[in-house]
Amino acid sequence: MSQLDQPFEAVGPLGGQSLLMATAIALGRLVSKPRTIVHVLSYLRRRVIARAKAVGKNLHLYVFDLAMAVAALSFASFMRLGLDGEATSPESYHSLLFALPCFLLTCAVIFPVTCLYTRNWRYASVDDMLGILRAVIVASLAFVFVMFVATRLDSIPRSVMVIEVLLLVPLLISVRIRSKLLEVSRFGPAASRAKNGRDMVPVLLIGAGDAADLYIRALQRDPDARHWPVGLLEKGAATEGYFLRGVPILGDIADFDAVISDLEGRGIKPRHVIFTERVPGLVDPTLEALIDRAERLGIAVSRPAPVLELRNPKHESRFELRPIELTDLLERPQAVLDKGALSRMIENSRIVVTGAGGSIGGELTQQIAALGPAEVILIDNSEYNLYAIDLELAEKFPNVRRKPYICDVRDPVRLGEIFQRHGVDLVFHAAALKHVPMVELNPCEGVLTNVIGTMNVAEAARLCGAKAMVQISTDKVVNTTNVMGATKRLAELYCQSLDLAFVASDTPARFMTVRFGNVLGSSGSLIPLFKRQLAHGGPLTVTDMEMKRFFMTIREAVELTLQASAHGLEKSLGQGEIFVLDMGAPIKIIDMARRMIKLAGFRPDEDIKIKIVGCRPGEKLFEELFDERERRVDVPISGVLGAVPNPVPLDTLRKAFSQLRRLARAGDTGGVLSLIAELLPSYRREEARPVVATSAPFVPHVIVGSPKATPPPREAAA
Repeated sequence: MSQLDQPFEAVGPLGGQSLLMATAIALGRLVSKPRTIVHVLSYLRRRVIARAKAVGKNLHLYVFDLAMAVAALSFASFMRLGLDGEATSPESYHSLLFALPCFLLTCAVIFPVTCLYTRNWRYASVDDMLGILRAVIVASLAFVFVMFVATRLDSIPRSVMVIEVLLLVPLLISVRIRSKLLEVSRFGPAASRAKNGRDMVPVLLIGAGDAADLYIRALQRDPDARHWPVGLLEKGAATEGYFLRGVPILGDIADFDAVISDLEGRGIKPRHVIFTERVPGLVDPTLEALIDRAERLGIAVSRPAPVLELRNPKHESRFELRPIELTDLLERPQAVLDKGALSRMIENSRIVVTGAGGSIGGELTQQIAALGPAEVILIDNSEYNLYAIDLELAEKFPNVRRKPYICDVRDPVRLGEIFQRHGVDLVFHAAALKHVPMVELNPCEGVLTNVIGTMNVAEAARLCGAKAMVQISTDKVVNTTNVMGATKRLAELYCQSLDLAFVASDTPARFMTVRFGNVLGSSGSLIPLFKRQLAHGGPLTVTDMEMKRFFMTIREAVELTLQASAHGLEKSLGQGEIFVLDMGAPIKIIDMARRMIKLAGFRPDEDIKIKIVGCRPGEKLFEELFDERERRVDVPISGVLGAVPNPVPLDTLRKAFSQLRRLARAGDTGGVLSLIAELLPSYRREEARPVVATSAPFVPHVIVGSPKATPPPREAAA
């Protein structure tokens, strides 16, 4: 073996002569690999060209930096040696004449190499300032090395270089932050006058956190932005008297009236109150009261554009204010999520989401995609919904593998083929018929989708060896009076029995259920209906003055669903338990209607009417999260509760479901309802008179009979 081929360690310790030998060996190895040399030279060439182009674009800054370097060294020498003493001696004079060109050349090379001219100084940060310090220190050390080799630094005291660094760094920083200073000055004493001869719009910001910082920065950087933040309010006012990017923090949110009065007295009454972020600890009634006070004072209440729009200077509508949405009023403090458990569940797993094109399914797929799955399999029976969610995932998560399938959960054969083909690890079952009036009118279809469909998905997951299946359920299963709730309750029972059946299995799998109430903004839900009615000038239709519902945002519901699933899978929490999301207190529907009218800038019962239309078939005045027959248990997950229903033997359910499938396929509505009543003693269906055709979105169905009425006989129902 030649010496060039020997490993580096064989050369021996690096000392004196062996250092040269090691260098020769390294160069020899490099020369023996032409391809490596080509790559290295190509890389260096690209870097040199990039630095040269950056210097060319910032030539004025480059010349200024070199001039300041010469000036700093000269001034440092005179400061150290004195104008009347050593500095004017012939020896020092000649030494300085030699030092200045050397320092100039050193800086001319070091400054471009240390990337001083490849930074966007308009968006300068602390890291950029430290970059200047590093460049000056490196240039100074290089200069000291050159001077030591040339003159042994006999005539230049070492302290000169320390003074030079202290002088040069501020000089280089000052010219670069001038644009930042100009941005901040936009909100100074003369900020009430906008460019182009237009007045700026004074605004008061609520919240003094990261979102407020981003919003103010975006305003400062855009000369055409018309909003002028005159102050900020935050919960607690611990930082009252402080400034955020030149904007004063004026006090606590509770001081709103006093702050507005003070600003009005100074002639800068805000025209908008902008909620830059959800304020921690600001609960629903407080927020609503603040909105009411602002509107009484003639101040519009808004929120800024989303973060991604604010960060994009080319986005045309990034400074357009958005109205406060009802979801903003209902947003609660975010539960603490165990992101490690979520990652361990999702990362590198092949995951199926049924009903992927729906509201819950769509949010599930996006939150799952963000956690790095190996593959997401999308199942939906709506071609358009499936296309839409597949396109959205392609845009937001282009690196995530996905496979969309048009498939009905009623088809066990196709489900089995899909699951086996992909070797599925996890299944999230969100496909369901969920609208109470529709399922009430079509009970056989509700059974085939919600009951038999759930059984099909569970069996497909079991047969392919999936680690877990998670079913999305609803609070309408509790003491239900409608077919939709009854079908979802049967689906809960099936997953519970299957989960218990795997307790002693050699290949344990989980079949979990997550139950929660209404989600805001889902397809066909209350909020889109109210928005549509508002757009037509009203009236807003409410079923009953006393009707209450639990509400949660889609994002929060899906986050807690994933969290409960991760803990259930990882720690085998509550085999056979049902996870129930903590929905907070129920809210009156009529209160939500009034809030939406106010948020739209109208007065309830004056500008926009509210019409009471009566309950529809199967509807209750209030929903519950727990059945009286269920045992509540504590779950070590923030925002999640536990319920333990009385289980039904799996064989019993399979026989009953087989009979239900036969009756539903035959269209035997009476038989289906009778069998459901036998399986669910708590189910008491309320009879309603036939639906009368009408063009109104809400139809006033009059309920007849008592809550304890028995299901109709088969002949009548058929």
